Amino acid sequence: MTELIMVPGFGGSGQAHWQSRWEKNDPSIRRFKPRSWDDPELSDWIEALELIVSKASSPPVLVAHSLGCLLVASWQQVSSLPVSAAMLVAVPDPHTPGFSDTAPSFNTVPAEPLRFPSLIVSSTNDPYDALGYSKVKARHWKSDFHSLGPLGHINGDSGLGDWPEGMHLLKELVNRKTARSYSINGHST
Repeated sequence: MTELIMVPGFGGSGQAHWQSRWEKNDPSIRRFKPRSWDDPELSDWIEALELIVSKASSPPVLVAHSLGCLLVASWQQVSSLPVSAAMLVAVPDPHTPGFSDTAPSFNTVPAEPLRFPSLIVSSTNDPYDALGYSKVKARHWKSDFHSLGPLGHINGDSGLGDWPEGMHLLKELVNRKTARSYSINGHST
């Protein structure tokens, strides 16, 4: 599979989080590392993502959760580094009560399409997506969209364990991206 880079959100995805579990199961997965997980500053997070993507041996797939999704959307506007695709899980509305004070530098979210294939994965009862913000962002970013049903914020508290359904969605995204690239180059798929 393509090189994966984990882009956690606020707090850095603890041990029960599916991102951490995927990393534990596959040591080749790398994680971006900002200066602070608990006091996020957009410029610092952009620098940290730029650094890890620049070290990738080939265009990586970004696997983002929550605040990490907002980071990916902002980073891709200022970086020219290639990315193969992005899976964006639990895209939060930064103006949701309880969220906006946590990371004020992330409150302005780009509305332009992402420059690489992407998939937004959401939950029907995410407290940070109560008004369907992730669907709006899917339209803005030209992302594919998949709703999982009631799984909360799709984090460690959601009881997903290794989240095999998420890994399946990621593999489908990578396979679709590969098929698109292959047909774009004039070959049949």
